Amino acid sequence: MKKLLIALLILATLLCGCVQSGQELTLPSTEWTGIGGTSEPTNGLITEPSPEPTVEPTIEPTVEPTAEPTQDPTEDSTTTTTPPIPETDPYVGMTKAEFYTDYTPATSYMDAYYRSQHGFLSGSLEVPEQDATVSDYQPMEGNRYIRNTEAKYLDNGNTYVVVDANGKEVMRIYKAGGYITLEEVAAYMYAFGGKDGSIPANYTTKKSTKPQNSIWGEYLRLNHTYFSGDTSKYPYEPVLPNISGCGGSLQYYEMDIGTTGTVTPGNYEVAPYNNGSKIVRGAARLVYARQDLNHNGLYEENEIFVFYTHNHYNDFREYLNYYGGWGEIFGNVTGGGEYSSKYNCNPTPYVPTAYRDFF
Repeated sequence: MKKLLIALLILATLLCGCVQSGQELTLPSTEWTGIGGTSEPTNGLITEPSPEPTVEPTIEPTVEPTAEPTQDPTEDSTTTTTPPIPETDPYVGMTKAEFYTDYTPATSYMDAYYRSQHGFLSGSLEVPEQDATVSDYQPMEGNRYIRNTEAKYLDNGNTYVVVDANGKEVMRIYKAGGYITLEEVAAYMYAFGGKDGSIPANYTTKKSTKPQNSIWGEYLRLNHTYFSGDTSKYPYEPVLPNISGCGGSLQYYEMDIGTTGTVTPGNYEVAPYNNGSKIVRGAARLVYARQDLNHNGLYEENEIFVFYTHNHYNDFREYLNYYGGWGEIFGNVTGGGEYSSKYNCNPTPYVPTAYRDFF
């Protein structure tokens, strides 16, 4: 106890001396290991580690997503509405007079299909004139007309989109529909025809069929037969591209185009094609080939040709796969030959076209 008192007196004496002299009393230092293993001097005092500064999270401003512009689900941007597709036959019990009152063309493949079951047309009712109506504007590449090589199908290949010279949709052609105009039948055969293909529903291969015996009546069209193009038998005919009748590989077919009347020289009755009781076939024909020569499942440019002859195979124009698109006329009368003459004939050759997609 005595020793303890002596030690306290010595310590007090030292403290008083330091205060008077202004010296700092240094005590033995210790270390404290803080959170995360950080060592900081404490001068012998155990203190709480300084807390990490609290950082408020930055809240990004909420940005509403910009809505993409909506577009009609059809493949062609020029079409704004899609008519409803009938699920059942809407023409059951409908008379011909009722159907053609306030007539409108078919609006879908199924609509065209149902119409054909009753002998009702899907396309225009206007009977074409004998000469093809050519578009005022026809694209050219150099001195050649351009054939549109884009084939635009919808509805699993049952609908074909027909465009104009600018690539804008003009109409749609439906497989199994009935058609009578040159533009519609040409587009149909370009899209669906061929050796194993389809023909418009109102056409028949039986040339003896009478209008009154057909559900199609005045809209019945005859003939869909093989066209040889054999110029050894018919020297006034021009040679069509790669035609089998002249040693080529393409098999061509012909079919009637019913017009308002034939004004071509020859023994043709000047009368409408079909007046409902009688058919006068006239001189207008569509001649076409559509054949998969290399068997690759595709129809390439040199495997599809559609031609129109207004004067019974003397002269031809190529269909260029757009509305009003008809190539340069070539053939016998164009070359100065005598109509259908085997002796005084001068058929000019086929005028090739350039190929280009319009879309």
